[in-house]
Amino acid sequence: MLFFFDRLLPFPLMLFTTRQVGASATNRFGEGRSVDDLTGAILTSKSGALLRPNHLFILALNLHKDSHEPSVTSQVSIMSVAIHFYFLLVFAILTSLTNSQSDRVQSNKNVAMFVLGDSVFDPGNNNFLNTSKAKANFPPYGETFFQYPTGRHCDGRILPDFAAAYAGLPYWRAYLEPNNHNFTVGANFASAGAGALVETNGNGIPLEVQLDYFKEVANLLKDQQGEADAKELLQGAIYYSSIGGVDLTSFAVSATNVTESQIQDYVDIVIGNITDAVKEIYEMGGRKFAFQNVAPLGCVPGSKQSYNTSDCVESLQTIATMHNNALNIVAQELASKLPGFNYLIFDFFNVVMDRIQNPKKYGFKEGDVACCGSGPNRGSTTCGSLTSAYELCSDPSEHVFFDLAHPTEACNIQLIKLLWNGSTDVIWPINLKELIELEIETEIYSGNVDLLIDEQISIDGVSKTYN
Repeated sequence: MLFFFDRLLPFPLMLFTTRQVGASATNRFGEGRSVDDLTGAILTSKSGALLRPNHLFILALNLHKDSHEPSVTSQVSIMSVAIHFYFLLVFAILTSLTNSQSDRVQSNKNVAMFVLGDSVFDPGNNNFLNTSKAKANFPPYGETFFQYPTGRHCDGRILPDFAAAYAGLPYWRAYLEPNNHNFTVGANFASAGAGALVETNGNGIPLEVQLDYFKEVANLLKDQQGEADAKELLQGAIYYSSIGGVDLTSFAVSATNVTESQIQDYVDIVIGNITDAVKEIYEMGGRKFAFQNVAPLGCVPGSKQSYNTSDCVESLQTIATMHNNALNIVAQELASKLPGFNYLIFDFFNVVMDRIQNPKKYGFKEGDVACCGSGPNRGSTTCGSLTSAYELCSDPSEHVFFDLAHPTEACNIQLIKLLWNGSTDVIWPINLKELIELEIETEIYSGNVDLLIDEQISIDGVSKTYN
């Protein structure tokens, strides 16, 4: 009978992560718990143990544990409990799969995604930059999911990976990775250390160059698919970006005795470069823009440790807030003046801030201390270093941050749900699922965007010229 039930599902049931595979049922679920307790425990467990009926038999045996060997009658009872529990588990998993699929875009909707940004979005492009020091192509990066370092500044998957998966696309390969690419699904140009301003960069691919890469891909698609099909693909694609944090941090660290007006002027320059890039993508056919605002820069482990404080660094928080406010205003302006322009802003700043301040509310143990690094917050750049000592936590899923500034995969798993179908308190005016499903009715505009949009875009009531 066990042989039969072991083949009702021809695939192993992998739940959540694989970090704790092999933990015994007795150690992990304890004694004296009911079948309903065990069902809930396994379905909410972070373990990736393979659950087959022979494992369930062990769990059932644990329910009836006694100091004597179980009788034949007891063994039959145990088997009955195991079978009952197995079907409860199968039903719960199938229900979960059905519900998750209903939240996703239908597979027949051909959606591409183009990603631009910095280290929060980099899938490994910096692996192919000989001069860059901003790399994560060594252990323990990548250990949770990929089991090897991919170049992502994370223990596993980053937000663009999850966004792609929810949209029915594969996890990202670095755009600079050799070999053939299928650009009909999009491309990820993001690079650790990248800024919106060319002068910010020393380690990454600046936004201007990332934009050039996108133009190369767009032109290649036109050559391969024809002008009409390529324009349709580009029009329906999502342009997902997260950039500016490196610029703002560099300015705040290097500038001293600056006035609020000077800070605002710098923010406007950064936003201006981002706006120029968006307008160029629009000219190429882009209509759906997903903006992720910058993180709470003053509250990440690296900032607190660098400034030797347990509180958030006010100057970094201020400039990040000014940037995010300006991004919101500019996005609204573009939407009001460019036909067919649609956008969302994902409030990365506040959703991460909430987890830093209230880690236990979200199932974390640490919001201020990273999993990997050295120092009181593990906020150094030593994670994975071969020359400097560093500490590594036993379970990244207990931490909001994996290293000095980048969320763990466990944190990203929570954030993607907000990005995908969150409400307007965390993402506005629509979420990613709604943006993907949105039908664009306006014709592709192929002229000069500056003829459509007033060159003067108001930020905080002050008119700023970008070109």
